[in-house]
Amino acid sequence: MIVAQEQAIFKAKTEFNEILEAVRRAAGEGIPIDEVEKDLWSKMLSLGRALLEGYVERQGNGDLGERVEYEGRSLRRLEGDRERRYVSVFGEITISRTVYGTRERQRHEVVPLDARLGLPESDFSYLLQEWDQAFCVQGSYAESSRTVERILGIGQSVRSLEHMNGAMAQDVEAFRISQPTPVEEAEGAILVATSDGKGVPMRRESEGAGPISHGRRKKGEKANTKREACVGAVYSIEPFERTAADVVDEVMRKQCRERRPMPQNKRVRAELTREIDGEEVAGKEITFSWLAEQIRERGRNGAKALVCVMDGDRALWRMVAKYLKWAVCILDLFHVMERLWAAAHCFHAEGSDEAEGFVKERLERILEGEVGRVIGGLKQMATKQKLKGTRRKRLDQAIGYLENNRGYMRYDEYLEKGYPIGSGVAEGACRHLVKDRMELTGMHWRTEGAQAMLDLRAVYLNDDWDAFHEHRVEMNTCELYPYRRQIQAEWRMAA
Repeated sequence: MIVAQEQAIFKAKTEFNEILEAVRRAAGEGIPIDEVEKDLWSKMLSLGRALLEGYVERQGNGDLGERVEYEGRSLRRLEGDRERRYVSVFGEITISRTVYGTRERQRHEVVPLDARLGLPESDFSYLLQEWDQAFCVQGSYAESSRTVERILGIGQSVRSLEHMNGAMAQDVEAFRISQPTPVEEAEGAILVATSDGKGVPMRRESEGAGPISHGRRKKGEKANTKREACVGAVYSIEPFERTAADVVDEVMRKQCRERRPMPQNKRVRAELTREIDGEEVAGKEITFSWLAEQIRERGRNGAKALVCVMDGDRALWRMVAKYLKWAVCILDLFHVMERLWAAAHCFHAEGSDEAEGFVKERLERILEGEVGRVIGGLKQMATKQKLKGTRRKRLDQAIGYLENNRGYMRYDEYLEKGYPIGSGVAEGACRHLVKDRMELTGMHWRTEGAQAMLDLRAVYLNDDWDAFHEHRVEMNTCELYPYRRQIQAEWRMAA
């Protein structure tokens, strides 16, 4: 055993000396720095693997004698050491360990060396898993595999990365629960909840629609279908008092005010409708239940104002009525503007100064609390100009939208209190959390895989990536090795 330990360390020392000699030789020969850098990186990976092997060898094989007492039972040392594959960021090594159990063919109940080293359940190191999935949450599995192989020289299949993603995502909920409530000093005076929906392209065969046809599709037939992910976001913010004229100037110029307060402690997540514990649960229910929980934790017993800013989706507003009954409901201003532009183009040419003036005037009046008069004015214009056909249909749709959401358009009150009136956070979350990853070229998902990716991507976008992995390693180690403290004590006694 001692000989093997010394050999591993000697190998690492030899490789290090060879690296020094290679640098001296390169300097003397004037080799271009990019070639030296590339050669150094390869050698450093090899050196890292040698040092890691040396570290493992110095731990021994975990032999604590003929028997180990565990949970009131005496486990015997099974015959022969068992080898285990371990894929680190430096490459693959083999770890030889003593195992303890009751019978040769039954599971190994205690593996002292695994516990001492804190090995993961899979063959892949925690660090490699973290790096792998940091690429995977941003780009396709295939591209991530190529990138990691280019950097580390470690080849991994798409299937392996998908499986790793799903296993890692199982730890997200426990991590969310463990997170502390933001301290009051880091919070704004207003809590904001917002939600929106974004479609995820699904594999038809995974959704019970039968296998994909390889023949030519019929007219109107789609290659895949989409399932909506309900995106939710919650954050706090300081009041921002403005006049109607201030807002019109800002949105028409498409330029944010410099003094605009920034969202604090923003948290986002996305949920698909899926089966949980044998029952189908709607993504909206999961998202709004989480939003309500967040509000309860951060609301300081109702001391903070709560507003909910969304578009005109009736299903989402029903969720607000169910889970956030006390919220001030605000219709996203930019969806109002879309309808005003649609109305303007019923009377004026697109891109014309007249259309812009039409929108600007009515937007300011809406912001001043004259929603009813603006709606009435649009109806009068349609009658006076005898609008017909497609233009009349578009105008009626715009008017209907404003009428249906009139109760959420008390903008004069919202501005006076400094409330936010735009749902850009939710729409941004839909784009960054869902669209930018889930709708990459050729992407088609199964529900389980899509939700796993959404969970991990939310962790990444919430800037919780490092904290999540620290929590995950700690929790997994406790779960895999409940006997770790006992083993460490016995190890010290044996030493």
